[in-house]
Amino acid sequence: MEYRRLGSSGLKVPVLSFGAGTFGGKGPLFGAWGSTDAAEARRRLVDICLEAGVNLFDTADVYSDGASEEVLGAAIKGRRDDVMLSTKLSLPVGEGPNAAGSSRSRLISGVEKALKRLGTDYIDLLQLHAFDAGTPVEEVLSTLDTLVRSGKLRYVGVSNFSGWQLMKSLAAADRQGYPRYVANQVYYSLVGRDYEWELMPLGLDQGVGALVWSPLGWGRLTGKIRRGEPWPEGSRLHDTAAFGPPVDEEKLYDVVEVLDAIAQETGKTVPQIAINWLLRRPTVSSVIIGARNEEQLRQNLGAAGWSLTPEEVARLDAASATTAPYPYFPYYRQEGFARINPPVV
Repeated sequence: MEYRRLGSSGLKVPVLSFGAGTFGGKGPLFGAWGSTDAAEARRRLVDICLEAGVNLFDTADVYSDGASEEVLGAAIKGRRDDVMLSTKLSLPVGEGPNAAGSSRSRLISGVEKALKRLGTDYIDLLQLHAFDAGTPVEEVLSTLDTLVRSGKLRYVGVSNFSGWQLMKSLAAADRQGYPRYVANQVYYSLVGRDYEWELMPLGLDQGVGALVWSPLGWGRLTGKIRRGEPWPEGSRLHDTAAFGPPVDEEKLYDVVEVLDAIAQETGKTVPQIAINWLLRRPTVSSVIIGARNEEQLRQNLGAAGWSLTPEEVARLDAASATTAPYPYFPYYRQEGFARINPPVV
C-alpha cells in the first residue's frame, strides 16, 4: 500500500481508506447502504483492510445515528494503535436548537459522544461535515484548538465546504494561530469533476489534501450500469439516487463505455479503473472505498498498486470532461488567461 502525506501535514495516510457508512444500517439512506454488524466488520472487513495496509477508517456521527461509530469502535477494539480514525460532525443529529452546526457547544459535546461511541480517547482526524454560516469561524477554530491541545483531536479538516468558506477559515486560522485544516473530504469521480474548478487549485495552494468520497459516482461506476438498460435489480440506486449528487446520464454512459473498453484491454474491473484514475489526480491524498461484503472490498482494494497508462488516462479525461462554469472557463479556453494562471491538469 502506498502512503501519502495528508495535505501539508506530517500525517501519512494510505491511498485507499475505508468508509464505514455501511456499518450499522439505520434509516432509509444508510439502511440501503448496508447493515454490517461489529462481528462481521471485525472478522471480515477491518481484518482484510489491515492486511492490505489500509489503516484509515472514516465515519460520521450522522451515519446510522451513531451506530456506524459504535460498530467501528467495537471492530477495532484491542488494536487502536494499528488504525487511524476519522469522523465528522456538524450535520443535524436531533431536533434541538444546538443539535446541528459547529458551535462551541456542538463541537465539544459531539466530540465527547464520538469518543465514547468509538471507544477511544482521541480522534486522529475530525472533519466538519458542513459549513456553519451561523457560527463565527473564530469560535469554531478556537474550540478545535482547545480540543487539539487537550489531546482529543490530532488533526482537523472539513467536508463539503465551498472555496470561499474554506479559504476564510484558513485565513482566520493563520491570523489567530489556530490549527489549519489539512483535509478536505470531497465528492470527486469520473462523473463528478466539479472539485477541479476551485477546490483543487485551493488545495494545491494551501496544502489541503483531498479525501475522496463516492469515487464510483454514487454507485454508478460499478460496472453494472449500461446505456439502454434499466438499473439492475438489487442496486442501491433504486433507494438512494435521490440522496446523492446529480449525474448527467449521457455523460455517464460515455464514461462507462470507455471504462468498459479499458477493462477489456487491461483485465482490471470498471471500479478499479475509476478509482485508479482518481489516484493520479493532483491533491488526492486518499480515496475512501466502501463495501457491503468481502467481495466488494477485495475488488476495490485492487485499484491500488498499478497505474493507468498516459493514453488510458487521456481517454478517460476526454470522456468525462465538462465545460467549467464561470469564472473558470476562460482559464481553460483563452490563451491570455492561461498564460497568467495555467489551469490544473
